[in-house]
Amino acid sequence: MSIPSDPRIPAGAGAAESAPQDDQAQQLPASVRGAVDLGQAAAPSAGGEQGQTQGGGYRRDIETVEQFQDVAELSATVPVVLVLWAAYSEGSRTFVDEVAAQIDRRAGRLVLGAVDIEKLPQIAEALQAQSVPTTVAMIGGRPVPIGQSAIPMDQLSSMFDELLQLAEQNGVSGTAEPTAGQEEQKPLPPLHQEAMDRMEAGDLDGAKASYEQALKENPGDHEAKLALAQVELLRRVTAMDAAAVRQAAAQDPQDIPAQLDVADLDVSGGHVEDAFTRLLQLVRRTAGEERETVRQRLVELFDVVGSEDPRVVAARGQLMRALF
Repeated sequence: MSIPSDPRIPAGAGAAESAPQDDQAQQLPASVRGAVDLGQAAAPSAGGEQGQTQGGGYRRDIETVEQFQDVAELSATVPVVLVLWAAYSEGSRTFVDEVAAQIDRRAGRLVLGAVDIEKLPQIAEALQAQSVPTTVAMIGGRPVPIGQSAIPMDQLSSMFDELLQLAEQNGVSGTAEPTAGQEEQKPLPPLHQEAMDRMEAGDLDGAKASYEQALKENPGDHEAKLALAQVELLRRVTAMDAAAVRQAAAQDPQDIPAQLDVADLDVSGGHVEDAFTRLLQLVRRTAGEERETVRQRLVELFDVVGSEDPRVVAARGQLMRALF
């Protein structure tokens, strides 16, 4: 499918449905092609406001067809990672910020194209995005599908390595110039950076310890609290068999651990309302220690999504009514 509104976009730049037949798609390793079935938790954004466009670096915020055209042309010399996000999805906003941070560390060997699908729905349609975040690589103006959910942080680094190898095989190995203002970016606090480095290395237990230490030193560190909640969620869902978990929950609505696991999967996959509805219903039909267990998990997921998110505000009110 091409994008009909602007014929200047290079041939194939929106033809996501034909990508599996492309040599590039066939060569892409399984871990890059979206073999991760779980919609994992978005990586914590330890610095700055989520969804905020950062100055400098190698991120290109795409809000017009012309900007998409520019990035498609750039992919002829530098591989581009397109992340489709939306302001209504905090998970997608957090994920695109984390991808931006990791791409910046590649010093121009990769470029991020952050596509706001609320402003460019035709791009989402052309790339066959079913949810946000959706990630698609672009090499030489041709799309290579990666995933329809947030990719676990501990897999991003290896994914980028494989993507660079694929790009080099196809003669795309240039270096991009950073956007203006890169020098204005503030470094992360030491413990936050330590946690990020540990997660990138796949050490989720170590990342948890770093964020816990940050909170111990500064109990008012809101970013550390949010990041810790997200790391805890990531630790839980990475150990799950999603199909088995959902089957267990469907077979026994009274299986509290299974219901909690499904709620975790739903939040990590961006289905926040489904998770909240499931746990609120469980609160209403349980009592005693079981009810407290469900309540605690629901409150933890509130922290993951963010206290100011309207879905959290609404669910928190429903929780109060269910308890009292």
